[in-house]
Formats: sequence, structure tokens, C-alpha cells
Amino acid sequence: MNVNADTAFQPTAQQIRQQWSDHTAAVMLASPANPTGAVLDQGQLTEIIAVVGELGGNLVMDEIYIGLTRNGQLQSAAGRGEHVLVVNSFSKYHGLTGLRTGWLVAPQKTMPVAEKLAQNLFLSASTLGQAGALSALSDEAIAIFEQRRREIARRMDYLMEALPGLGFVLPVKPRGAFYVYADCSGLTRDSFSFCDEVLEQAGVVITPGRDFGDNQPERHVRFSCTSDIQQLKAGVQRLQAYLSSCP
Repeated sequence: MNVNADTAFQPTAQQIRQQWSDHTAAVMLASPANPTGAVLDQGQLTEIIAVVGELGGNLVMDEIYIGLTRNGQLQSAAGRGEHVLVVNSFSKYHGLTGLRTGWLVAPQKTMPVAEKLAQNLFLSASTLGQAGALSALSDEAIAIFEQRRREIARRMDYLMEALPGLGFVLPVKPRGAFYVYADCSGLTRDSFSFCDEVLEQAGVVITPGRDFGDNQPERHVRFSCTSDIQQLKAGVQRLQAYLSSCP
């Protein structure tokens, strides 16, 4: 299902109803989402939960970025219905990417199937991953993560202010995760070639839209805010110099 800036890069309940068929069993959504940073408002989420339940399907919510929002915490979809499953991880907000430790919140009726999958896919989380996850839940760790969340928001604010001056368009401002998804159609007709040239000529890494699907990928690029703000400023300066040199 393709989404665009008209719906803030998230599907609506009406779109889900229109796309549903006899072969549809579930809908999987991410909020906040990668690469757009788009977030489902609580009203939108409530409508989607109701429609999916009415249609007899399941809703799988990917909430891996839920702790990384620019303005306040988001409410999880966990416990919002017997057809709602939520997946999350210690990889993003907690920064434990390499430990591959996460969790699933699901209705009791799905547990037998979930147990079969777990037994055949990974058995259990590693000892190191479990120990790291427990430490990541401490008050001291949460204070560090919150400080980092605020810093990421500051970096995103900087990029959102700087990029339009370079010719990028931000049709929807990201509200979560640590990405800025920009329309580059005013600068190029091919985001993949553009990113390749920027890397070679300016030494700046930008991700082309085609890494995220086939919905107008040629006109979009993704910027990541995982580097410190001084590096982001240096990247913007290099981009500006490169674009100024282009015919």
C-alpha cells in the first residue's frame, strides 16, 4: 500500500478498508516509521484498530522507534485489542543494536504459534542480551537515553531548518525516529545517481529512496541524524559547496 505526504506518510483506516481483500490476514504498520519519521496520531490508530478488527484481521505494530519522538512520548498500541500485536526492541531507543534483543506483546490466543516460531527461529535471547536489556531499564540508563533523545531532536531540528535552503523540500516534518525524508526532485530526477555523486564528489552519505521501496523513490532521499551536530553542519556545508558547483 503506497502512502504519500497527503496522509503524512501513514495509511488511513479508509485506505486499509479499500485495500483489504479475502486474502488479507493482517496489516503491519510502523509508528514512528523509517524512513519518514511519520507517526500515527492516537485518533488515527484507534480508527485503524477498529477497522482491522471489523474486517477480521490482525494489526501488527512495529514500535521499535516509539521512544524516539521529538515532542513527548507516544502511547503504545499494546493491549488495544485481541487482534493487536506489538513488536519492539532494545536496538533503537536503548542503543543495544548488536545484542538483537526485543519483545512481542500479543494476545494469549497467539502464544502457541509464537512459541513454535521462537523455538525454531532463535530459542531464546542470549545471556549477554538479557543482561544488557536489564541494565538498560535502570533509572541511570533511562536518564542517558532521554538526554540522547533530546539531542537527536535538536539535530533533526537543525537539518529541517538547513535542508530547504539547499533546495530540498520537506513535505512532512518527521515526528519520531532519527531521520529526515526529503523530496529532492528540484535537484535531480534520479535520487540514486544523486546520492552516488554526492558521496563521490562531496564525501557526504545520503540514502536514496529506492532503499525503502518503489513509491516514487527517484524523488526522495533520507538523511540520518545519528552523527553529532558538528558533523551534520559540516555535511550541510559540503552539500552546499557541491550544489553550488553544479551547472
